[in-house]
Amino acid sequence: MPKFTTVAEYVAAQPEALSKVYAALLPVLDDAMPAPAALYHGAPTWKADKNPVCLAKAYSSYVTLAFWRGQLLDDGGLEPSAREMAHVKLRSAEDVDAKQITAWARQAFALETESSA
Repeated sequence: MPKFTTVAEYVAAQPEALSKVYAALLPVLDDAMPAPAALYHGAPTWKADKNPVCLAKAYSSYVTLAFWRGQLLDDGGLEPSAREMAHVKLRSAEDVDAKQITAWARQAFALETESSA
């Protein structure tokens, strides 16, 4: 897998269907979070200071939107993952529920900023 240096490069390398997911998803997360995404462990990730809050990683047929402490959120459809993480698989731009994703992102950011205070 190629090593990308920017989120834009990462997104541009995705198949068209996943690029459409990112086109719908990235503005929602960028608006909900105080800082834009940066690549962290090879995927677009949003952080609260140095703490990762969420990531949007591409797989072959979907984008996984995962929250580090997602199991502590009012889930609204998140699936539990490792440790405290939880995620949702976005297979098309229509799967991007801006209102729900904004709520998750804001809750997740608050959890990370409270824990580092």
